[in-house]
Amino acid sequence: MSVSTLKYCLEWPNMPWKRKMHHGGTSQQEQVGPSLADEVCAIDEEVSHLTRLKSEPSQRTRASFYTGQKRPISTFKLLSGRESNCSGMGRFSSADCSYTLRKHLPVKGPWCVDDMDSEAYISQFSTDGSLLVGGFRGSHIRIYNAEKKWKIHKDITCKRLRWTVSDIALSPDQRYLTFFQLPTPRGRSRVLALVWLVLNQWRIDVHAYSSLSPTVHIVNVQNAVRESHANITEIHEGLEFSDDDDGFSFGIFSVKFSKDGRELVVGNNNESICIYDLGASKVTERIHAHVADVNVVTFADETSDVLYSGSDDSLCKVWDRRCHKRQKPVGVLTGHLDGITFIDSGGDGHYFISNCKDQTIKLWDLRKMSSTTKDCTPKSYEWDYRWMTYPSEARYLKHPYDQSLATFRGHSVLRTLIRCYFSPMHSTGQRYIYTGSSDQCVYIYDVATGNVVEKLRWHGSIIRDCSWHPYLPTFVSSSWDGYLVRWEATEDDKDPSMLKAGKQRMHPEGYQLSFVL
Repeated sequence: MSVSTLKYCLEWPNMPWKRKMHHGGTSQQEQVGPSLADEVCAIDEEVSHLTRLKSEPSQRTRASFYTGQKRPISTFKLLSGRESNCSGMGRFSSADCSYTLRKHLPVKGPWCVDDMDSEAYISQFSTDGSLLVGGFRGSHIRIYNAEKKWKIHKDITCKRLRWTVSDIALSPDQRYLTFFQLPTPRGRSRVLALVWLVLNQWRIDVHAYSSLSPTVHIVNVQNAVRESHANITEIHEGLEFSDDDDGFSFGIFSVKFSKDGRELVVGNNNESICIYDLGASKVTERIHAHVADVNVVTFADETSDVLYSGSDDSLCKVWDRRCHKRQKPVGVLTGHLDGITFIDSGGDGHYFISNCKDQTIKLWDLRKMSSTTKDCTPKSYEWDYRWMTYPSEARYLKHPYDQSLATFRGHSVLRTLIRCYFSPMHSTGQRYIYTGSSDQCVYIYDVATGNVVEKLRWHGSIIRDCSWHPYLPTFVSSSWDGYLVRWEATEDDKDPSMLKAGKQRMHPEGYQLSFVL
């Protein structure tokens, strides 16, 4: 996000706190030639090699078919070789599995999962892929059972206000759900984050959300109540994040739960990261992390010891909770030229990707981070991503101290905090990076080459979020046209939910009425 809560909404008066304008930027930005726009993505050699090892046939498997130059191996040959035990292993290696599955990308369709009269902001699978969570503007959150023909498992109305679901995270055992809201004009509120929360020590299953005040509310999602209306059919309890020293009521922009479900970490417009201990029912750590809004925060791996944060100050920072000086980052990664909109971890404690309003995705390695921040100066151009197109002169700017391993270009990040992800390890070996885009397409990049391998086209408006099933060749995208749709690896023309060309629609209420998060 580029500014505080109001940065994504049109400016309106009488708000309890004001936004701060931060343009990110870096010192000594280099003006490079127009060829940069057409450059071939330069991938770090080690990253390319490791990606291929995880997603291409093992050396033993390949040697059992060819002794000379590397050539593609058909799925039929791989299956035949496995049955005859050509490799001597008697089974597929994980790389063989990834190679076989990634040849069947979920690009057919789409088929309708849901069709709402308001923008779809969120589409996220649970860890095991059995459930899908969809978030819509207008105070709606729906949970679908992916194993029962996408039937609605839970229909949640957060409050009698207008909301927008804009962030989500899913826990391993899918027991709990949490999300929160930000204000909109004329007293309307919107959901900002949605998290599937795991608390094995708790006796009930809940989800949570927060309001303009720094509060995260809890609500049960696994009881027999299918229609959950805040404080009508169910009580939505709250977790308080405010502090007596806070001079104003800050808003929460990003929320994640630790892998064991015992802690909740949030990023906010108070330029800080807060960690809440659910067992102790209090905030245990407050870190002044950036000099602008903290738009995204996430855990690096299963240990929950290392955190990544991204901000409107254009920096990605790394925090190690095992260090004595917890108020200082253990590293800073410089290279973006504008506000960070999202971060996704590779889960190995080394690599992560970030999406940015400079219209790029960057791949990072923690082992190449620096301990200090380079001096920053305002950018040589001014723009507002809520309503302006990206300046043509800015497309050729390059950070002189770029520490990233690769930069992926092609998609568009305008009007909302568009998200990017690694593809699943099980089915693709994380061979791809995928992202929504404001040009109404889903982009799938090859990590090993930097090329765009697929563009999914059907939606009639901005695609803010999308999710790849962790095990099956199924893909779901959510768009401001109100549609939540799925893509598959094979055709099924007999499925009545299949959407045809020409069925698209533009933004349901028109862009002039859209308040962006």
